[in-house]
Amino acid sequence: MITLKNQYLTVLINEFGAELTSVKNSEGLEYIWQADPNYWKRHAPILFPIVGRLKDNQYEYDGKQYEMTQHGFARDNQFKVESQLPTKVSLVLRPTEETLAKYPFKFELRIIYQLVDHQLKVSLNVINPSQETLLFSIGAHPGFNVPLVKGKGSFEDSFIRVAPKKSYQQIPLKPPYSDPNDPKTLDLTKPLPLNHDLFNSDAIVLDLDRKETTVMLANSQNDHGISLTVENAPYVGIWSPYPKQAPFACIEPWWGLADTVNSDGQLENKFAINRLEGRHAFAGKYQISFF
Repeated sequence: MITLKNQYLTVLINEFGAELTSVKNSEGLEYIWQADPNYWKRHAPILFPIVGRLKDNQYEYDGKQYEMTQHGFARDNQFKVESQLPTKVSLVLRPTEETLAKYPFKFELRIIYQLVDHQLKVSLNVINPSQETLLFSIGAHPGFNVPLVKGKGSFEDSFIRVAPKKSYQQIPLKPPYSDPNDPKTLDLTKPLPLNHDLFNSDAIVLDLDRKETTVMLANSQNDHGISLTVENAPYVGIWSPYPKQAPFACIEPWWGLADTVNSDGQLENKFAINRLEGRHAFAGKYQISFF
């Protein structure tokens, strides 16, 4: 387990999956969901090389059929620590025989965490070391305790606030697939009170149009919360498992979506797929402020 620490926060990161597993303030308040398997057994997985689910858990590329389960394989692989400082770490994943059987591309997936005062900066980097175009999706899935302070408030005392304040296009999910051709409008000019029924059709997916957006998770009972700012993500998902009355919520920056309801299964035609030319690099960035 990797530890990053400054005078304000202590952060733990697991080399397995390059997964953020804990963020505590100087008073010992835990912000990150602690992976109770009765609700959800993960903390903050990295989603790569897909976000969400493929139709029938399979796709076709270059005339060959491949199988891959929800959110891809990065979260279930051991990363290598490339460099580490007291407040910064870089972890990398490269192809193996097992990943190539699921995903026939050469890649370097580099996850960088940097602690700056009350903020954790995260960079999701995809490098294409080959000459061929690399097709991929990527995302993050951090879960946060709700309420943050046990015994003080409830799930329903918490709320989501989004900046800029406006109405956003919401991409419906017809679980487990997305339906971008039938968008809804979600008024976020005011805070969105949390309740479990919000997630009865899976995640709330907002179309950000790749513009800088901040999603804040706070509550009416104390001054603690988090705000997550995405610099260039096209989508953000807000999720808590339904119908479980789970005491956490996830705010998820995504560079990709689950297969659409009318997907043809061809990876080249996948909605919101990213195309990275040979010898090029991609960086998806976000930061979380803890208060």
